[in-house]
Amino acid sequence: MKFFQNKANVALLSAALSLYTLIAFNLPFFQHEVKLVDSNFNGFVLMATSVILLLALNFMFSYLLLKLCRFVGKCIISFTLIADAACLYLINNFNTLITDKMMGNFYNTQMSEAGGFLCWAMVWQILLLGVLPSIYLFARKVDYGSWKEFFKSIAIALGVILAGVFGNMSNWPWIDRNSTELGSLVLPWSYTVNTYRYFDGERKKNVKEILLPDARFTTDSRDICVLIIGESTRRDHCSLYGYGKETNPYTAKDSVKAYIANSSATYTIAGVKAILEPQPKKELYEILPNYLGRTGAEVLWRTNNWGEPPVKYGRYQKKGELKKLYPEADGAHDGILFEGLKEEMEACEKPKQFIVIHTYTNHGPAYYSNYPDEFEVFTPACKTVEMSQASQEEVFNAYDNSVVYMDWLIHSTIEAVKQIPASRRFVLFVSDHGESLGEGGLYMHGVPFSIAPKEQIEIPFIAWTDAPDLQFKDLPEVGQHHVYHSVLHFFGVESEAYDPALDIFE
Repeated sequence: MKFFQNKANVALLSAALSLYTLIAFNLPFFQHEVKLVDSNFNGFVLMATSVILLLALNFMFSYLLLKLCRFVGKCIISFTLIADAACLYLINNFNTLITDKMMGNFYNTQMSEAGGFLCWAMVWQILLLGVLPSIYLFARKVDYGSWKEFFKSIAIALGVILAGVFGNMSNWPWIDRNSTELGSLVLPWSYTVNTYRYFDGERKKNVKEILLPDARFTTDSRDICVLIIGESTRRDHCSLYGYGKETNPYTAKDSVKAYIANSSATYTIAGVKAILEPQPKKELYEILPNYLGRTGAEVLWRTNNWGEPPVKYGRYQKKGELKKLYPEADGAHDGILFEGLKEEMEACEKPKQFIVIHTYTNHGPAYYSNYPDEFEVFTPACKTVEMSQASQEEVFNAYDNSVVYMDWLIHSTIEAVKQIPASRRFVLFVSDHGESLGEGGLYMHGVPFSIAPKEQIEIPFIAWTDAPDLQFKDLPEVGQHHVYHSVLHFFGVESEAYDPALDIFE
């Protein structure tokens, strides 16, 4: 075609890409900004400035890549178009905010989890908004122009950006106050900037965890503690806490203690860290399984999830390994993590045994795939990852079925430890964070903690023990950091790191 034979001016092509990016991918940003600005002249100025700044920024981005990198620049721009399309789908359908925490989730996720988001609607959106423009970009020949034109165009774009930034100095406090929400919706800058922020944060973390003071066991009794880390389990959908539907039919008969609790974060990495660390610190201190393992306990970690700090003691078993060990068991669900658990406890030769099971059962969006068919007690259940296309009743039912299944797994663990003779036993279930199920248009989790809804923060904290020497405190509320010190108390650990104020036992 003659159209594709003609060379496109690099500045005009960059301007077209900038305009396309603004219109195709940044509507959620402007919709959110409209909700935040006042309906006056200053609000109009903010909106107009946003349009101009994004056009100038995107123009510079495309122009620099095309002029300086040529073919490689086209590859990078095409990647951002496809990534923009995928992110736009997540933003529109799950109200996802593309923060540094969310990028951490992305870079640490498993393929099986990422695959749960795929559906035809997402594929078509990526093809139409990302792949087709990329094909056009590679098909067009480009007139890269002179260096004089290059420096002139860049100078103009940079001048527009500086004028927009410094011309709005009076609005800087407003921008700073809303930067997290608005910045997480600007494509492609949200995931590019927050990718850097995530990896920079990882670089700054302590490569080696900070060791705690040496500890010792003060008792020689046979003690078994099983810590079950829940995934996305929200408290108000547990009947133990007054939910109208019977989602805890099994543990309700186990004489468990259900504490009111809040998470320390809304995403897995930070939530699991809080469960395993002694105090809320940015640094990585010796996590609970490592501390107990170093002190002399037998440690076993089983997982169908990700995001935990490095476990350095005992055995670390992933779902895939367990499926090979127990080929006859149901390997499609979290039940595989509990397979052979009784035999593991019986075979332990050390007097102190600490078992951690990191589950996935209540994680979306495909709640319906996280439990066996016999646990579908609430119907109709949502059978699509496009939760916004289902009724809230269907979404609730699918999620509640997964809670029932999780309850059965907790109950089964309690029944298993009861069969270990001559032992003191302690089973504890704590979720990493909660989950939004459509309230306020939000789905799943990961909203920045400072603005997160209660559904993503309120979690269950369910404890059971038959140790005759232990009594649960009547506490109005606990947190994830109570896990560390309560487990130390149970095992009779003497340590300077122990904090009785964060202990659920008398």
